Formats: sequence, structure tokens, C-alpha cells
Amino acid sequence: MDEAYGFIRRIEVTTALVHDSQVDLANKGQVRYGDKGYFGAETKGYDVAMRKAARGHPLNYKDEMRNKRISRKRAPVERFFAFTKRICKTGHVTVTTVARVRVKMIIAGFVFNLYHLSSAKSKIHALA
Repeated sequence: MDEAYGFIRRIEVTTALVHDSQVDLANKGQVRYGDKGYFGAETKGYDVAMRKAARGHPLNYKDEMRNKRISRKRAPVERFFAFTKRICKTGHVTVTTVARVRVKMIIAGFVFNLYHLSSAKSKIHALA
């Protein structure tokens, strides 16, 4: 996702056997903000993943505040997932091949970009 404008720039699709942490879309030197599932995963850029509490080892205040800062940075990305799940109905994909899922997700990303562009346009007209 483009951090400056909030548009989807790249989409990667894999089979269900591959965990999300194994797909790295970060460029070399780029910061990757990950949730708790990405804790300890390798990346080409800088790893800024949320801290994860373990049994008997709760998070301290500093780590909780760090997780909160990271979640603010992750919010636009999570907004795309919520949009595709609720509006585009792609939470459970019924097509069977990776190529068909890729086409479906590219269309969902295109629809998200159009929706995001139209909402930005309406906000600009409201200010004028």
C-alpha cells in the first residue's frame, strides 16, 4: 500500500499453505510494520513487528505503547482487508486456482482504489 496516498500498488496471492509472514512485499531498506503474527519473520527491509506476550511473560507498558504506535501505522492496510471482506465479499474465496484468486484480488484492489479516490474527491469538494 502506498503510505502517502493510501492506494493499493501491489498484490501478492499464494496458496493457503503459505503463511502471510512468508510473503515479503517490502523493498530493501523499507520499514515493514507487522502485527503479532509477523513477530520474528525475515524481511528485506527493517522489521518493526508488534511484540507478542507469552504465557507467564506479559507485555510491559513500553511494549504496549509500541504496539499501539504500530497499529496506527497498520490501520490503512487493515482498512483494505476490511473493505475487501465486507464490500467485495472476498473473505472466503470460492475459486480454485491461484490465477483466478489473483484476478479476483486485483479487481478488489482496483475497486478499493476507485472507492478511495471517490471518497477523497468528495472530501475535497466539501472543503471548497
